[in-house]
Amino acid sequence: MTVRKIYTLGEPVLRRPAKKVSQFNKALQELVDDMAETMRSADGVGLAAPQIGVSQRVIVVQLPEEYDHPLAGKLFALVNPEIVERSAEEEVENEGCLSIPNIIGPVRRALKVTVKGKDVRGRPTRVEAEGFLARAFQHEIDHLDGILFIDRVESPELLRRVTPEGEVVPLEAPEEQKA
Repeated sequence: MTVRKIYTLGEPVLRRPAKKVSQFNKALQELVDDMAETMRSADGVGLAAPQIGVSQRVIVVQLPEEYDHPLAGKLFALVNPEIVERSAEEEVENEGCLSIPNIIGPVRRALKVTVKGKDVRGRPTRVEAEGFLARAFQHEIDHLDGILFIDRVESPELLRRVTPEGEVVPLEAPEEQKA
């Protein structure tokens, strides 16, 4: 397993819709392994293939073991994932992103989602997620469509910067948001 470079805001691969995966082989397994290793080394809870420069519809999600959730610690690796059901109930919570370091902002997301896709061997899989896990799936699947969390924040003025000391301070909008 290799820790790969995480692409950041401004890299074109983050804004392009990713391609559907059609081959389930050793290279796909290596990609998923590298994604999981990269996500963990960056203290993330999810990663989409475009974030490491690979324009394929692959995501990994893993809530930390210590998180209060029944599926905490379980690694989800989904190929060609899609949300097939969303709850009408939504919540607004702050999100951040490994591709937009040290920036957070409030995003409205469905409280529960059902995601279907395939595992790394090409077998159909389905995940019912709620709370923070549902938010993570929605965030990562957005990446596959070239959507970043800053696109879902109602106003750029709501974005905040997290200082190295952990303090949350106002932020001038990222250049890409100003356009």
